[in-house]
Amino acid sequence: MTLASPMPVVILSHGFGTDQTAWSAIRPWLESRFRVISYDLAGAGPDGAKTFDFRRHGTLFGFADDLLNLLASQQIERCIYIGHSVSGMIGAAAAVAEPDAFAKLIMIGASPRYLNDTDYHGGFEQSDLDSVFDGMATNFQAWGAGFAPAVVGVPDNKAIDEFSRTLFQIRPDIALATARTIFQSDMRAVAKRLERQTHILQTARDLAVPQEVATWLHKAIDGSTIDILNAEGHLPHMTAPDEVISVLERRLAPIMGNA
Repeated sequence: MTLASPMPVVILSHGFGTDQTAWSAIRPWLESRFRVISYDLAGAGPDGAKTFDFRRHGTLFGFADDLLNLLASQQIERCIYIGHSVSGMIGAAAAVAEPDAFAKLIMIGASPRYLNDTDYHGGFEQSDLDSVFDGMATNFQAWGAGFAPAVVGVPDNKAIDEFSRTLFQIRPDIALATARTIFQSDMRAVAKRLERQTHILQTARDLAVPQEVATWLHKAIDGSTIDILNAEGHLPHMTAPDEVISVLERRLAPIMGNA
């Protein structure tokens, strides 16, 4: 008798302003095919204030260490990693540190650097980011009320309300510290060292991450693929789940066939 192979493990890691509930629209599809584990990034979710450490999480490498600790605690030797936004680079850092733990990575709306640089268009000037930080520090609620619809990027009131709920669940000082860490980061060198198979998903228009960033990642990561979704906004797994699932079905087909 041949024993059935264990179901491949998928790790879901959300982006800034959301928590693990952001995956609700695509999770049922994944759970019918994989063992799915999601978690809240430090600072996010109902226990965010307890999990965040200003020193440890002052760089994205602290978040990557959290991810590796999760894999160890769950005794996961190898996984498929799906990371949205900042979690794309968190996964990249973890996969560079421990490549054998990752079968492949899927990045949704990921950016290695948000600041423009010579021959690199990240989408923001330092003055833009300073305005974001000033707004967060002055009146977090007022800033968030404008940020939520802008980052969702489509007139989806349900998604805007849900994003607002999880954003305002973050303690304001932690949100500001996390935003500074994310938007001032430069993970381009890490991306270039990534050797795991990587699939990049990008919407046609995203306020936070221009298409040029996805193109840069595609060129920087050897053997990567890129899919431009027929969708807009920074949260396609919430606002255009069918588009995301269509790409996942195609990119994960070889693994599903071996499950």
